[in-house]
Amino acid sequence: MASELPGIEADTDAHTGADVDVGVSVSVGTGTGTGTGTGTGTGANAATTACHAAAYACMAALTALGYAAAHYAGSPRLQVLCAIGAILPAWLLHRRLSRAAGSKAGGTAYAAHAAFASGQPLGLTPDRRALLNAAQALEARLEHAPIALFSIEHLAGPGALTPLNASARRLLAPGRASDPAQLAQLLAAQAVERRDLVSFETERGTERALASVTALTVQGAGQRLAALMPVESELEAEAMNAWRQLVQVLTHEIMNSLTPVASLSRTACDLLEEARADLAPDVSSDLGTALDAIARRAASLVEFVASYRSLSSVPQAQPERVHVGELFARLSMLMAPQWLARGGRAEFSVEPASLDVMVDPGQLEQALINLLKNAAEATASVAQPQLQVSARLSRGGRLRIEVADNGPGVPRELVGQVFTPFFSTKKQGRGIGLAMVRHLVHANGGMVRYAKPVGAGARFIITF
Repeated sequence: MASELPGIEADTDAHTGADVDVGVSVSVGTGTGTGTGTGTGTGANAATTACHAAAYACMAALTALGYAAAHYAGSPRLQVLCAIGAILPAWLLHRRLSRAAGSKAGGTAYAAHAAFASGQPLGLTPDRRALLNAAQALEARLEHAPIALFSIEHLAGPGALTPLNASARRLLAPGRASDPAQLAQLLAAQAVERRDLVSFETERGTERALASVTALTVQGAGQRLAALMPVESELEAEAMNAWRQLVQVLTHEIMNSLTPVASLSRTACDLLEEARADLAPDVSSDLGTALDAIARRAASLVEFVASYRSLSSVPQAQPERVHVGELFARLSMLMAPQWLARGGRAEFSVEPASLDVMVDPGQLEQALINLLKNAAEATASVAQPQLQVSARLSRGGRLRIEVADNGPGVPRELVGQVFTPFFSTKKQGRGIGLAMVRHLVHANGGMVRYAKPVGAGARFIITF
């Protein structure tokens, strides 16, 4: 591109009294050099040189015009003409400078965008970038570790407890550990380089966990690293399997012995009836009484053992979507009239009303019926028995079903045995009801706990 200002001819004004010829010629040229193949670098250099030359030419023209305007300060006409002539070189210079700045900024922005797209920070060497990636990967693994990790100040004795990952923060959050300070004291009291089974109170009841503590020094400061792995569900599952196997063996052996005893006692009773005429009355009466007692006791033991056999013969769960509100409505129709007849009240609540769960409907209903019967028996001596059954979502979107009554509750020293088969605090109890509840709930992927009641009574919590 080229532009030329023609000569400017003007008469002198009153100040000079002479004729003046002012000739200003501005020639601006631009050129680009491009090449392909091996000539690409040469073309780029030529283009850069041409741009610089054009910029220098524009600045020279502006300088000349500025000098001319200053020289003829007393002539407004000449100053106006100089200003008009400076417009074109000024515009060309601005364009060249803007294009150069845009090219540099564009290159920087492109580099930043490429680094951002690849997930790599700017200004790092490959070695530092590799170290940073390794640190980020380690941090992600630590954050999502399936065990709770804590840092304890000092190498021994009490110290501040700091959660190090998501599992630890969830454990200390409201709704889990009932007393975080007590849990901190429990972990701080653990011996270093040992594994111990510890128990702590949670909203769902007492939970057991495997605790391990190790000592280390970080940046010259001594501290302890504590790992806490909850194992309550695993221990319950193993205990249930052990009890189931024991019940299977016992019921098999007892039934094998009782069946012939019951059969022979009935046969002996029939033979006694046939030979009663040939025996003395007192002998016949005593034999009849003895044989009848044997037959009755054998039949009772057979029935007793058969009830325990149900613990080991629960059918496989068939999960389906169950609307909790409809389930509670059926239970209310079944159980509420009995509580009203005793002068009490049974309340069922679901929040939200659309709550549902994937379980075997028959098995969940049977588990809840067992809990409701247990509550009814526990409040038999209460003047105004109260039953509250509620369902809601707890932290993490888990279904929480709570059954609470206002009876005497469970003594603290017996809490750990309430779900044990054969254990019962009732005179005529067989220790099957709550054991069956735990079996049915576990079979559907849930957990059941005896939780510390808020006031009087007992409180059982089922979570899925």
